[in-house]
Amino acid sequence: MIHPKRYLITSALPYANGPLHIGHLSGAYLSADIYVRFLRLMDKDVVFVCGSDENGAAITMRAKKEGISPQQIIDKYHNQFIEAFEKTEISFDVYHRTSSDLHKETAQEFFKDLYDKGVFEEIESEQYYDKKADQFLADRYIKGTCPKCGYEEAYGDQCEKCGSSLSPTELINPISTLTGEKPILKETKHWYLPLNKDESWLKQYIVEGELDGKEHHDPSEWKNHVIGQCKSWLDGGLQPRAMTRDLDWGVDVPHEIPDSEGKKLYVWMDAPIGYISATKYWAQTTGNDWEPYWKDSETALIHFIGKDNIVFHCIIFPAILKSKGNYNLPVNVPANQFMNLEGDKISTSKNWAVWVNDYIADFPNNIDELRYNLTRNMPEHKDSEFTWKNFQETNNTELVNNLGNFVNRVIVLTNKYYNGIVPEFDQDSMFNGVWDQDFGGFHETELLALHDELQEMNARLRKFDFRGALKILMDISAKGNQLLQFNEPWKLIKEDPEKVKAFMNLSLQIVTTISIAVRPFMPLTSDKLRKILNLPP
Repeated sequence: MIHPKRYLITSALPYANGPLHIGHLSGAYLSADIYVRFLRLMDKDVVFVCGSDENGAAITMRAKKEGISPQQIIDKYHNQFIEAFEKTEISFDVYHRTSSDLHKETAQEFFKDLYDKGVFEEIESEQYYDKKADQFLADRYIKGTCPKCGYEEAYGDQCEKCGSSLSPTELINPISTLTGEKPILKETKHWYLPLNKDESWLKQYIVEGELDGKEHHDPSEWKNHVIGQCKSWLDGGLQPRAMTRDLDWGVDVPHEIPDSEGKKLYVWMDAPIGYISATKYWAQTTGNDWEPYWKDSETALIHFIGKDNIVFHCIIFPAILKSKGNYNLPVNVPANQFMNLEGDKISTSKNWAVWVNDYIADFPNNIDELRYNLTRNMPEHKDSEFTWKNFQETNNTELVNNLGNFVNRVIVLTNKYYNGIVPEFDQDSMFNGVWDQDFGGFHETELLALHDELQEMNARLRKFDFRGALKILMDISAKGNQLLQFNEPWKLIKEDPEKVKAFMNLSLQIVTTISIAVRPFMPLTSDKLRKILNLPP
């Protein structure tokens, strides 16, 4: 899609069973926010949606661990998420939750429609059952050894080490996380999405970028690891996947469906539909129409996620949307890889993480510094590393000595020589080449080079290369510093004040440009610069 009429941007719904850490922030939220802020600067029609994922086995497990109800758990972490996102300047247009009546109605309507169309296969199968706890073991209620990588703490739905999506019966040496007992197999009935029937069109969609015989998107713009993981799934042959669970917490299977008692929607059936219910909620509260953002073919749907959610957003959710009919499929899923901490994988269970809410409490005035460092080290194509030493060094050398130093010197000199007023100068004399070519490079060629850098920055942002775009921005600031150092206007003012006027005017233009270009990455810094320059936000 070359020129979308509008954009719908989603960030993965954070699971409300624990706090956010910087790996989450750098993976699905900061990247999306940078892109959305860029689109807004371009005056695009964009809606940015997210919300708390509040259903499934992990919620009840956390509730039991903390000795409170599932509702108290989701309320606790939902409120923590809101604070974390607001304080880190993640600019959602709406932040919803999947425990809302609107979401439940939307998810149930989806399920009922697919059921009525005969999409699902009703399959009776043997599932693991804990006799001591007297319940079936879905997803996080069971763990064992991953058959793909050998990790011994893999859950029944996914291995957190290798990211593989699993079924409980695939686990080696499974045990119940409720009692520690070895489970037995017991018959139960569930509704399955026959992904094997979707293989052909999914291959065309993902590998060729075609949908229903028409060009849908350019697959060369998708990240290699996203395409690679999808191809691995497709080449291995897709299997029917259960869309329901035997659980006591979640969205009920619609009661009109026979044998639905005690059945809940699979969390990866209901969670992505949370993007739709969030958009509906946004429309209700703003007086807009939600449907064009999901059903108009001129809308670009883009999902920002971590690599562990690729299969759900590139295969399962598209299959659900296509089965429903008249819904857009994503034109890109720019999944990030994982961020490690001080040489080790971030681990919630081992409390090895930088928790976002803790950072906010400890460093309330250093939000942009965190955004800068997470962007600079964003795991766009491979796992990356966060260290406090690097955090301190980049703050000092890049934010203070480079960007801060350049802006400060330009403002101080403008206040000193021109009482804070932008100096005027004879532009014709500069562009006619009257001045010597060694005047700090401030001639037409250099100005065009600055324009080219901004164009390249724009192109990188469009391609989700946020690290590359940020580097160009900091290079512009560094060149401004070099020009100041080379021309020494504090000395030149005595010899040729007219040249200094031109130099300071152009330096102020660079600072103004930076105040705009920095906004996607460091919005608070942008606000400060605009205020210093006496410009509107």
